[in-house]
Amino acid sequence: MADIRERIEEANAEAVRRMTAGDPVWVDIAPAREVIPAFQGHEKLILHSGPPVSWEKMCGAQKGSAIAIALFEGWAKTPEEARELLASGEVRFEPNHHHGAVGPMAGTISPSMPVFVVENRTFGNKAFSRPVEDRQQFGDYSPQALDILQKWRDVFGPTLRAALRVCGGLALKPLIARALEMGDELHNRQVAASSLLANALVIPLIETGLPKDQVLATLRLLFNHPVFFLGLAMAAAKSIADPARNIPYSTVVVAMARNGTEFGIQVSGLGNEWFTAPAPPVRGLLFPGYKPEDAGLDIGDSAITETVGWGAFVLAGAPGILSLVGGTVAQAMAYTREMREITVAVHPEYRLPALDFQGIPVGIDVRKVVRTGITPVIDTAIAHKDPGHPKIGAGIVRAPLECFKKALVRFAEKYGVT
Repeated sequence: MADIRERIEEANAEAVRRMTAGDPVWVDIAPAREVIPAFQGHEKLILHSGPPVSWEKMCGAQKGSAIAIALFEGWAKTPEEARELLASGEVRFEPNHHHGAVGPMAGTISPSMPVFVVENRTFGNKAFSRPVEDRQQFGDYSPQALDILQKWRDVFGPTLRAALRVCGGLALKPLIARALEMGDELHNRQVAASSLLANALVIPLIETGLPKDQVLATLRLLFNHPVFFLGLAMAAAKSIADPARNIPYSTVVVAMARNGTEFGIQVSGLGNEWFTAPAPPVRGLLFPGYKPEDAGLDIGDSAITETVGWGAFVLAGAPGILSLVGGTVAQAMAYTREMREITVAVHPEYRLPALDFQGIPVGIDVRKVVRTGITPVIDTAIAHKDPGHPKIGAGIVRAPLECFKKALVRFAEKYGVT
């Protein structure tokens, strides 16, 4: 047994070493069909957030988001046609995480959807995330929701791609470190990171030489989109977490994801197997006009930020987010201290001024979660339970303990631990 413990500790130390060594760089924004191999030869494919789920079992937000994709791609002309198509089995559904990708809320990615491409320069792997907006990814398939996707495809994506070519890519690690010190938590609050990003891209955008209207439209988006950086944060986090996969004997979590029906985790030493439990409700604040019974269950791949130690794990350094998700400063401090109890280490470079510049907690250990009963805390947005609605609120949620118990049982079976 002592030998097993030593192997686990060594494996977990290696997993955290890989996570903390990650060096994410934004290198491109491109149509998904150009950069995600799964779309090559499979045009009618939709990637989605969370563990695998069929059309029949999808929550309202994910169904609405998929309807919007069918309209956006031209696979259907009306929402009714889209529903029939999606229910027919002609369109494939697969999780983002199976393809090196992540997506906020419903997380839907389709062939024409622009995706951020982030390369982890330390290990050479790439990760992808779709852009963030507050309509289609929540299940809205209205003309306004489709218009946002079309602008990303036709204006914002190509313009930002040209700017990245001018500047040769953008290193995200120093920007993330600074944003954490400025009060961001990199999940629901991206104000500092988005501002820093906009500042870094102004000159490259001008130097593209593209038409003035196209550049100005993209600049307006950058300077008026307070959570623009979330898509990049998610892709960066995915690029950081993936090199820590498949380390024998490691009990470190490498993915947490939700599809509005189930919450699932993946563990380094257990390959690509999902350990799931019913998705929990989100406790938070709703926009005027919505009631608690309108809210859908927890959804999105955005918990990849907590997986690498951001999001609710650093709420102690981001009290400004409480006006959106609810809670008190004392609770925010307590969340961060709790997360230290279920993680392997603290990050040597990402630090919190509010905690005397201590490093952020990193490396969720399923053993510690089960032993303490403390589950990862996640701050998140709230989608409607039915298709056809935009964002309706935000709040705090806890990962279900059952996922971690299942993973630990499987770990024991695989490695002969009693």
